[in-house]
Amino acid sequence: MGYKVAVVGATGNVGREMLNILDERKFPADEVVVLASRRSVGVEVSYGDRTLKVKALEHYDFSDVDICLMSAGGSVSKEWSPRIGAAGAVVIDNSSAWRMDPDVPLIVPEVNADAAAGFTKKNIIANPNCSTAQLVVALKPLHDKATIRRVVVATYQSVSGAGKDAMDELFSQTKAVYTNDELINKKFPKRIAFNIIPQIDVFMEDGYTKEEWKMMAETKKILDPKIKLTATCVRVPVFVSHSEAVNVEFANPITADEARNILRNAPGCLVIDKHEPGGYVTPYEAAGEDATYISRIREDATVENGLSFWCVSDNLRKGAALNAIQIAEVLINRKLITAKKKAA
Repeated sequence: MGYKVAVVGATGNVGREMLNILDERKFPADEVVVLASRRSVGVEVSYGDRTLKVKALEHYDFSDVDICLMSAGGSVSKEWSPRIGAAGAVVIDNSSAWRMDPDVPLIVPEVNADAAAGFTKKNIIANPNCSTAQLVVALKPLHDKATIRRVVVATYQSVSGAGKDAMDELFSQTKAVYTNDELINKKFPKRIAFNIIPQIDVFMEDGYTKEEWKMMAETKKILDPKIKLTATCVRVPVFVSHSEAVNVEFANPITADEARNILRNAPGCLVIDKHEPGGYVTPYEAAGEDATYISRIREDATVENGLSFWCVSDNLRKGAALNAIQIAEVLINRKLITAKKKAA
């Protein structure tokens, strides 16, 4: 017998992607239920060749649910994840609500799957920020080899990371440029069409944005608290996939060739790195793919034991939906959970 899976926030970008990936990966689900707020009740979403009707989160009984994939935002998760966990379902949450809670594991399966066993304290596991997820997939095998001291990263993040309204805004503004219509900013503080915006999330007292802080704090929690990291997070007029320019200082020597070989053999990584025009991956090519693509690996002569590389991944997949489902697979494959119907 399989598992009963609930997807909360099923009408959003990530929720729909979760349903696609559950089907693609033939996840062992006997039943999938789709939930959202009351205003979305009755909306139909696709799950493989089936159509599912959305039910209201607030009226749903989770007592027979095994796994809840939560992608409904931080405030909803803060209210509902503890309730759902108390009903006996394991919540895998995509928001920032629980990431830094010491009783909640923050998991990227290729990096720290062993930590998933700690879910029992609250029955909640957190998914990291989309820009953190792809970064630590690339950093982990290099850290194991040469020990990372410091990371400097500049991100080039797609609008889908800000939701469907943000994608609509890029589309409508781009169209307005060509038709000479008025450009309206709703989701972003400045126009996004044919522009880039060096702000993601709110500003903090030290001048960093919350997105930049998340990358620093989450990398430490997932990978190693001793790693120093500074980030500049930038929104770019791309629909799907985040890109990152990464500079790393190591404690021990590592060459670009060594890094290439290590990353070629690392889980979740795909190296495409030819020193020729087009010998690298762009966000357009990474969209719809599961891997974290790594290109432009080179030695940084300005510091001892330094490397730079380019890293691209589909933020709706590895940055969110895929990572959540991989966490669920870890729980099942490691026999950390069993289906309630079996236990009955």
